[in-house]
Amino acid sequence: MPSSRAPHIRLTSHGAGLGSRTITWGLPDSATRGPVIATTTVRSHRNVIGTHGGSYSVYKALAVAAKALDPQHRPDLTNTAPAEPIGPYPAWFDAKKMVSLDPFGASVASVYAEELAAGVDVRPTIAVTKAHVILPEVIDAMRAGRLKADGRLLLEGGGAVVTKIAVEPVWWLPGVAERFGCTEADLRRTLFEQTGGMYPELVTRSDLEVFLPPIGGQTIYIFGEPRDLANPAVELTARVHDECNGSDVFGSDICTCRPYLTHAIEECIGGAQRGGVGLVAYSRKEGRALGEVTKFLVYNARKRQVGGDTAQNYFARTECVAGVQDMRFQELMPDVLHWLGITKIHRLVSMSNMKYDAITGSGIEVGERVDIPANLIPEDAKVEMDAKVAAGYFTPGHVPTADELAQAKGRGLSA
Repeated sequence: MPSSRAPHIRLTSHGAGLGSRTITWGLPDSATRGPVIATTTVRSHRNVIGTHGGSYSVYKALAVAAKALDPQHRPDLTNTAPAEPIGPYPAWFDAKKMVSLDPFGASVASVYAEELAAGVDVRPTIAVTKAHVILPEVIDAMRAGRLKADGRLLLEGGGAVVTKIAVEPVWWLPGVAERFGCTEADLRRTLFEQTGGMYPELVTRSDLEVFLPPIGGQTIYIFGEPRDLANPAVELTARVHDECNGSDVFGSDICTCRPYLTHAIEECIGGAQRGGVGLVAYSRKEGRALGEVTKFLVYNARKRQVGGDTAQNYFARTECVAGVQDMRFQELMPDVLHWLGITKIHRLVSMSNMKYDAITGSGIEVGERVDIPANLIPEDAKVEMDAKVAAGYFTPGHVPTADELAQAKGRGLSA
């Protein structure tokens, strides 16, 4: 892609990043690529825009301001290495496959040991651990005989054994701009303006190409052996799920989010028990990335409109309040799948054409698409489901044209 970047300029008043280690995205090893240095302990070492922690970086600032946290504190990374090895995979070194996370983010303590020993404050942006996931819906599935404890993947008490991965966003701005079909200059300026000028380096430091945005990241849950995700011969059941706190956590019945999520987890466990592997990728994109306040305002508007809540007005009421139907555009979503080495998803537990199109468009093969069983759709969520289906939300087996993809993106059909 021809470069849209202006000549490298250094207009900002601070010296962060001047003479620091260069990051050259997409190179074939961590040493030549260079570490992501986003800390403020030694400001002259910084070579990115933003800081660690995503949306939690502001809480860190509060802790420092309240004198509860020493701003010079450096984490002791002893025994924090990934509980399961991930990669490296070919996609790690393809600048078009991965633009929104650091493929070396889980292994900085080992791959950048020399830099750490020299006093460079390199920190992980990915952590891999082991855990048990206990859900009442899984216990119900065991009672109904749909799932059975095996002592390895699913325990007698209903706990599912998982590998759990937390991922913080790390954006390579030239690649992000290409994904969204805009110039890097426009992307930088818009990010600067829409954050109220929070990151002036976006427009003053075109030499810094990596940005750690103050947004939520992802949590990955793997049922079975993580290494099997990269083996297209092993059946992979997967769901890509966008956060819905009201339903996922508190059980709100106005949408299908929790029922679909727990159904997917049941499918993932069953698939792993058949000799396959299961995956749930959970992204922090609350309320279609419109936010929870906007979501609740829309709930009020839908319920109070003349004639009641209807499928015909479902998307219109959202657009009236938010100005757009959906801001979760899935262009960056497949990156984490590529980081895990995935080349084929045999069973995608999703009805979203937007997610399907993003995954397949990134080069990952998808076999069967699994829709939500009708009996799991809450009564109050039927309006939502009817509206989505009527808008072309789920068309299994259909290969969309370029015009249809553009229209779907405009409608924001990505739930």
